[in-house]
Amino acid sequence: MILIAESGSSKTDWRIITKNGVLQAKTIGLNPYYQTSNSIIEELEKNLLPTLPKDEGVSEVYYYGTGVTNEEKADIIRLAIKTLFPPVEITEIYSDMLAAARALCGREAGIACILGTGSNSCFYDGNAITFQVPPLGFWLGDEGSGAYLGKQLVLSYLHKEMPQDIREKFEKRFGAKDRLEILENGYQKPFPNRYFASFSKFIFDNRNHPFTFDLARNAFSLFFEKYLSKYPNIQEYPVHFTGSVAFYYSDILRRVANEKGFSIGRIMESPIAGLTLFHKS
Repeated sequence: MILIAESGSSKTDWRIITKNGVLQAKTIGLNPYYQTSNSIIEELEKNLLPTLPKDEGVSEVYYYGTGVTNEEKADIIRLAIKTLFPPVEITEIYSDMLAAARALCGREAGIACILGTGSNSCFYDGNAITFQVPPLGFWLGDEGSGAYLGKQLVLSYLHKEMPQDIREKFEKRFGAKDRLEILENGYQKPFPNRYFASFSKFIFDNRNHPFTFDLARNAFSLFFEKYLSKYPNIQEYPVHFTGSVAFYYSDILRRVANEKGFSIGRIMESPIAGLTLFHKS
């Protein structure tokens, strides 16, 4: 039995390849920057193990996830997997960026981008990531992501920059917010990126309003300016996207790309299906 995992900050998609077919499972997002091996083990024991067939052992695990930026972080994930599946023969831990590249480009060269809770991009030569404008994470970057969109929305609320009709809708949906509540969730509680990303759906639901449309448009413009515009020879390659924000805001994303002269290729909500095909091939 082969396990393939694709983990973002909010959720992890699993594909379980067995002798009888392919099964699916979901767990919360796993991130070695915020979680220990023990907390990851607890989550997988509760929500992954019960979904696995009892008559097959796990022989291979291919894990792709956010926060896998070096061997130290990869080892946190590796220890959890080795503890849960001691006989496993192959355990390979990769970044979520390589997951996006393999799912979107297969074995062809192209630009792969992630716009989900966070944002990222790379040039993939059909085999490996060979160039990248590095992301700076939630507090210093993540332009175009759900967390960035939510943060800009909340800032506009706190700064009293929202039009009154949008402010009324915001408070009806989330209740009145004060500065201390926002600061506590941003600086003291875990996963501030998830907290701010939870506001981004409000922008999507109200994207026909000029104010919220501009929030999304400006966020995507920054992503193109700060990252994609710096890739050499980018006009020669298609630019592919994966992630919930890219998928649901695809109309605005394509409009911004067209304005800036970029050619958009595939847009997938999740890379897991493409990853499954990649490994099965």
